[in-house]
Amino acid sequence: METVHRTCPLCEAVCGLRITLDDSGRVAEVRGDRDDPFSRGYICPKGASLGRLDEDPDRLSAPLVRKGGEWREVSWEEAFAAVEEGLARVPGPARAVYLGNPNAHTMAGAQYGSPLVRALGTRNVFSASTADQMPKHVASGLMFGDPMAIPVPDLDRTSYLLMLGANPLESNGSLCTAPDFPGRLKALRGRGGRLVVVDPRRTRTAALADEHVFVRPGTDAYLLAGIAHTLIAEDLVTVRVPANGLAEVAGALRDLTPEACAAACGVPADVVVRLARELAAAPSAAVYARIGTCTAEFGTIAQWLVEVVNALTGNLDRPGGAMFARPATEAPGRRRPYRTGRWHSRVRGLPETNGELPVATLADEIETPGEGRIRALVTVAGNPVLSAPNGARLGRALAGLEFMVSVDPYLNETTRHADVVLPPPRVLRSGHYDFALLQFAVRNYARYSPPALPLDGRPSEAEILARLAMIAAGQGADADPAALDELVLGQMLRAAVDAEGPLHGRDPAELRAALTGADGAERRLDAMLRLGPYGEWNGGKLSLRTLLDAPHGLDLGPLEPRIPGNLRTASGVVELAPRPILDDLARLRASLGRPAPEFVLIGRRHLRSNNSWLHNVGPLVGGTNRCTLQINPADVARLGLDGTAVVRSAAGELSVPLEPTETIMPGVVSLPHGWGHEGSPQAVAARNAGVNVNVLTDETVVDALSGNAVFNGVPVTIAAS
Repeated sequence: METVHRTCPLCEAVCGLRITLDDSGRVAEVRGDRDDPFSRGYICPKGASLGRLDEDPDRLSAPLVRKGGEWREVSWEEAFAAVEEGLARVPGPARAVYLGNPNAHTMAGAQYGSPLVRALGTRNVFSASTADQMPKHVASGLMFGDPMAIPVPDLDRTSYLLMLGANPLESNGSLCTAPDFPGRLKALRGRGGRLVVVDPRRTRTAALADEHVFVRPGTDAYLLAGIAHTLIAEDLVTVRVPANGLAEVAGALRDLTPEACAAACGVPADVVVRLARELAAAPSAAVYARIGTCTAEFGTIAQWLVEVVNALTGNLDRPGGAMFARPATEAPGRRRPYRTGRWHSRVRGLPETNGELPVATLADEIETPGEGRIRALVTVAGNPVLSAPNGARLGRALAGLEFMVSVDPYLNETTRHADVVLPPPRVLRSGHYDFALLQFAVRNYARYSPPALPLDGRPSEAEILARLAMIAAGQGADADPAALDELVLGQMLRAAVDAEGPLHGRDPAELRAALTGADGAERRLDAMLRLGPYGEWNGGKLSLRTLLDAPHGLDLGPLEPRIPGNLRTASGVVELAPRPILDDLARLRASLGRPAPEFVLIGRRHLRSNNSWLHNVGPLVGGTNRCTLQINPADVARLGLDGTAVVRSAAGELSVPLEPTETIMPGVVSLPHGWGHEGSPQAVAARNAGVNVNVLTDETVVDALSGNAVFNGVPVTIAAS
């Protein structure tokens, strides 16, 4: 038996794991790593099942090439040659790439995604971000100048937490990296703090809270506007950070009174006012809003109002409030205006955000004839047929592509349309560092997990993506992928010696010679750590060697105030009233009197699931992890439903088993995300197929500022089947 330690890659909590391997390299046991200073031994059912996922017999063990409708296992050389031949037929502007959510959970996905996009030579870039969190990025970009500067609640020190559209007892947290989120919430209450959860369902998180407030789905922006209005009207404002635009915010919210907002969101006006007063009076407080508020019609306005309320109550960038992490691989930035809409989609004219186009228009760009039509697609760790709005239409569109290549360990609802599938190695054969997730950690921390097992004859995920990028750039299937790593390293080191700072004027070759690592991915990580805020090239001690010598991870200290140093706005201060958001408030006001539909649809999270990833792992399927339609019993009785029901929307219809429960508001129904595996070659998933909720979501409806898909508050009708 051998024991290895590594970070769990299955959700955003970055928990440390203690994994016991037998002589054959199979996982015998997975436990929480009690010596990890961040997670302290916490583990959830997903992490405990890592071995079952890693050794899933349905994972692909060799590349697949589709010929005449039949799949054939081939060598890696033949597979890359097929990719070269397929991409060569399609010019750059007619190519597209889709990067799935797991790219944020793999080291290679974070390091090689951008080079791949550049090599493809296209503006047709899509990702799971516009089906998830893009409103957060846009609001942060407009307010702080950096779309990745997303404040997180200082969970371990706050006295009051107002949470909207989040269920961390089942999701483990999102855009808020906090292992043992449930324990941290219990500790908040244990020290006399207060937790208020706003949600259309009485989720497990809501059941833990001091108070649960029901809200109509998709209307969180109204509730937050009423809170902000109250803070200003009652002179409860204490802005502690340098900021512009307070007067403009007051003017913009003048008519969004608690009474007006209550009529729209269903939260009584006196409750709106009380929440505002409690936030202002608390010794420290934070507002945290997540996917339920992002995947809504006014997603960006809601995220802006979250940070406006944090700022107005004096809790932005303050211990116990909403603070910014300082990740170990953070690179210095420069001030410049944050912009969206630098280009627009060809068919619907939707604006670019963060270099991406909305995934809601991917099918349009494939199906609509004309110059620039997408004819070739690269997908990396993504299943947009299940995760994108109107996924059924997107599946049909993928079948019409001239060429498609997917990097994925499975044949799934999306990759079954590919011409070439390139499976990365098992999790335990890959190194792991959380570049993305540690940007949102509630405590500064770093941990690197080297491969626990050697590669089994296939290339690493880093090499697969590097070779794809080299092929896309016209270097050919036989190009050395190490050249890409050296190119990126050279650019990084030259920028460091050209900038003012401790390395100014140094020889890049000398710095390159000092780097360590078993491969290009590790050497790039070493450079990022050394150049980062704790790095040994920046007055600290951190390097790859430091993390290798600390297999349980390193605690880098509590969050500290960072404003104005981390701001990238042209003004150098927080912009409380960005013009694009103030302009979009007209859309919010115009919908105040709109009649509510009889039923609206929302999603939901499962503790033992993460999107569509884990439905082929036996221990994680079944029990409460089921694809059912949650509905209030009063609605069941009123409509005379029994057993199953037909749910219809503007996009499609589904027949779904009912799960009556008092935990959901009347007039609201809920289906979980990521199901719909009928006919899948994944045996366990096929036996527990469920239905694809995104047959019902409408790809023509997006948040105006971010292009994010709207999955929350979808109008539907319910009828007996």
